[in-house]
Amino acid sequence: MGAVAYTNPNTERRLRAAAKRFRGTESRHSQLMHGSAAAVVLAAAVAIAACGPSGHLNLLALCLTAGLYLAARRLRVPAGTLWTAPTVLALLPMLILLPPALVPLIVIGCELAYTVLPGGTVRASFAAVLRQTADAGLAITPALVLLAAGPRHFSWTDWPVYLLAIASQVVPNVLGVGRYWIARGAKPIDLRGFLWVSMTDLCLACVALPIAAVAATHGSVLVLLTVPALVLVSVMATERNGRVENSQALSEAYRGTAELLGDVIEDDDSYTGEHSRQVAELSVAVCDRLGLDATTRRNVEFGALLHDVGKLRVPNDILQKAGKLDEAEWDVMRLHTADGEAMLQVVGGVLSDVGRVVRHSHERFDGNGYPDRLAGEQIPIESRIISACDAWNAMTTSRSYRQALSEELALEELRRCAGTHFDPNVVRALLEEVAEPYATRSIDLTGLPKL
Repeated sequence: MGAVAYTNPNTERRLRAAAKRFRGTESRHSQLMHGSAAAVVLAAAVAIAACGPSGHLNLLALCLTAGLYLAARRLRVPAGTLWTAPTVLALLPMLILLPPALVPLIVIGCELAYTVLPGGTVRASFAAVLRQTADAGLAITPALVLLAAGPRHFSWTDWPVYLLAIASQVVPNVLGVGRYWIARGAKPIDLRGFLWVSMTDLCLACVALPIAAVAATHGSVLVLLTVPALVLVSVMATERNGRVENSQALSEAYRGTAELLGDVIEDDDSYTGEHSRQVAELSVAVCDRLGLDATTRRNVEFGALLHDVGKLRVPNDILQKAGKLDEAEWDVMRLHTADGEAMLQVVGGVLSDVGRVVRHSHERFDGNGYPDRLAGEQIPIESRIISACDAWNAMTTSRSYRQALSEELALEELRRCAGTHFDPNVVRALLEEVAEPYATRSIDLTGLPKL
């Protein structure tokens, strides 16, 4: 289960959740869901074996296909925002070379054997047994399709049967979606990766079917022609997994850099550092009220945390002046947004995008801000959010040269400045956010747009 858009926070979150599942670290609720699914799969496999025709069991084919299954099970192939194992390369030969009625039980045996092999998910743990048994459900529907078609030797004239058997694997994947959804509380949008899993399985099935056909007509040992395909998949998966792991490490490095810079700001000026953290917390809450996407949310968080990073270049006698600044000092102070952008551009990557947010965090909605006098929606939405939250925190915090305003006065000032200093949509979301802890507080939202 790997990713394509590595810099997307939602993708990163799904990757972490998928990796956790692949390693077998499951909650009690997840274990209950997997246990229920495992019971259904085991009962279905036993019923199919008991009711279906057993046929002749070729021991050589059994050993070869089971070995191939275990080898494939050890591989971790990125498929969208999930990982899958290329077990279909062994499953299809099993279905053709062995009695289909026995295949689900054989697959369950292989899945359980995987838990005790070196490199298994959680060796011999009860959670692993449940999950691997449930995962063996991928063999149920193909076996049922072949059994429904009746006993037969392999023939290409029966291609619709084999095509239907391959396509039927979509059913256990869909059931896996439901199990994963309920077990981990995932949102439907988080489960799009299962479509990639199904597509990957179908593509690998197109490789496995001709090999199984050759083995069925010229000898079971020819099923080993699957090995080069497994080696190729392994090489490609190793390279892709490396990219995924590196991208996740890079993402963590960006977050670590942002937090480190936040600590540097706080060490240089304790007020500025604490102010930035409070603005970041409030900005993220406002972003959530506006229903913005995960990438915007991340940029808001980092931008708010670092919106004053340029003040590291402002002389301390200006930054910590007890009284009001004169015009010359304000000219120096106004450079801090552009300086902050320049500093983050040096870091690069995600923080380069955050630099643009920092640069425009002191623009005004009416175009009278700085440094570029942008107006309205020319100002990035992240900057508009940070601007309003920055003002709220500044107004409600005491400084050396003035006392904090009361929250009532600060709320009224925000409302008064909606449409001039601040985006009215952002002001409404902010007013609702800061008012929520006080159930009795009434705020006049007349004239502000509905969210």
